[in-house]
Amino acid sequence: MATATVDAAARPAPRRRAGSGTTLTAGSSLGLGIAITWFSLLVLIPLSALVVTASERGWSGYIETITNPQTMAAVRLTVGQSLLVTLINVVMGTLIAWVLVRDRFFGKAALDVIIDIPFALPTIVAGLVLLGLYGPNSPLGLDWAYSDRAVMLALAFVTLPFIVRTVQPVLGELDHDVEEAAASLGAGRLTIFRRVILPSLTPAICAGAALSFARAIAEYGSLVLLSGNKPFETEVVSVRVLSFVENGSTASAAALASLMLAVALVVIVLLDVLQRWVSRRG
Repeated sequence: MATATVDAAARPAPRRRAGSGTTLTAGSSLGLGIAITWFSLLVLIPLSALVVTASERGWSGYIETITNPQTMAAVRLTVGQSLLVTLINVVMGTLIAWVLVRDRFFGKAALDVIIDIPFALPTIVAGLVLLGLYGPNSPLGLDWAYSDRAVMLALAFVTLPFIVRTVQPVLGELDHDVEEAAASLGAGRLTIFRRVILPSLTPAICAGAALSFARAIAEYGSLVLLSGNKPFETEVVSVRVLSFVENGSTASAAALASLMLAVALVVIVLLDVLQRWVSRRG
């Protein structure tokens, strides 16, 4: 009996599952209430107002707005270029983060600071700079202004830091011992990257890709000067929304904005599913 009592006392108590049957304290309840209120004021209520405004003309008016040929051309250009830029950022942003974390070279600290310039620089200034470099009087001999390449270039400039800054801290915290152990077992560099490093980086890459895509489809300032805003050619969604507002058609502007909101949500969900799938296979 005594032995059984000692064994029972030594046996670890079963852990309570997080979130099951927990009761919020007064401080936690207050914090949750403040957080939900602030989130509602900034996000939920404005989005609800957007949906309400978009429905003012009814379902037929909504369909008419988003299926307008000029509107659809702007949507195709914006979404297509945003997806292209996001894919480019996934590769180049991850590569830049890798270089900043794993390599040592002269000017590394300066490069680490320069990466954040698109965050700090006003986008209209970025458009002016890009127009000077890639416009009709380009010192590089590349006249890309007022074309779909100009749209891609502007979006790539303003979204580059997202992947770098989400991947960089995760890459810096990876345990090198795991990579060395895999190498000692005969794994090649590609296998180590695919089976050891990539599953750890995938959540950060997907988070950065979601931020990059969401920023790209909403970009306006850097495109005003560089793209030329030509209907059916270089007009993006943000410019199309502004034209609706200037013409007094707030419902049409809200309808187009709600469509882009839906597109952003779909892409974010797909990226979340992708990162879960890659993590499981890793």
